[in-house]
Amino acid sequence: MADTSEIEWTNATWNPVTGCTKISAGCDHCYAERFSERFRGVVGHPFENGFDLTLRMERIRQPLSWRRSRMIFVNSMSDLFHKRVSQSFIDQVFDTMEAANWHTFQILTKRSSLMRNYVNRRYKDTVCPSNIWLGVSIEDGTKKSRVEHLRQTNATTRFLSVEPLIGPTGSLDLSGIHWVIVGGESGPKARPMKAEWVREVREQCLHEDVAFFFKQWGGYRPKSGGRELDGRTWSQYPNKKESEQVFVSAAE
Repeated sequence: MADTSEIEWTNATWNPVTGCTKISAGCDHCYAERFSERFRGVVGHPFENGFDLTLRMERIRQPLSWRRSRMIFVNSMSDLFHKRVSQSFIDQVFDTMEAANWHTFQILTKRSSLMRNYVNRRYKDTVCPSNIWLGVSIEDGTKKSRVEHLRQTNATTRFLSVEPLIGPTGSLDLSGIHWVIVGGESGPKARPMKAEWVREVREQCLHEDVAFFFKQWGGYRPKSGGRELDGRTWSQYPNKKESEQVFVSAAE
């Protein structure tokens, strides 16, 4: 767990799981994999096994020891809803988040249907607690099914991470979505992001009154291009008091 984070939209990170496998084009140049693989084979290092999926049982209760309220990105180095993460392990992660209710937890996944099914079973006929924000990551318009899965999820706050944005999204159904983050790819193989793609998302957020956060243009380094869009920074956060509490029937 990191007490601080260079990720602009959060305060800290908590990684009870590390490592993952690629499932779509947005994963091609994964920053977490690039970082982890630098330490493969280094005896005693947390990433001695590189980016192999690893459950970190010793980290399950970490947030309970952090008394000052934080906004915490869960599994910045993995995906909690990877098929090889057991439901019993996910249960323990959610138990901790519920108990540490002075924190706000931000969960992102590309396995959107698995998150929807888990959450709708756990919170049948109710919603996920307000301190647990649920989000999906999309990279272009071919992955909009993830947005639909998120809209079907029993959540209080739903958000999209449109990063790395590697193509136009087209029209997005933002009903029931409270926050959208957009960012370009970074690293030595970063794919360029066109300004019109970003503006397309921003304009939809403005039209639908959805909080918009522009994280970065990306480039060789994350902050290479800065984070101004049309002469200003966009750092909006969802108003939790206005978050809709939508009840969805449990998935089969």
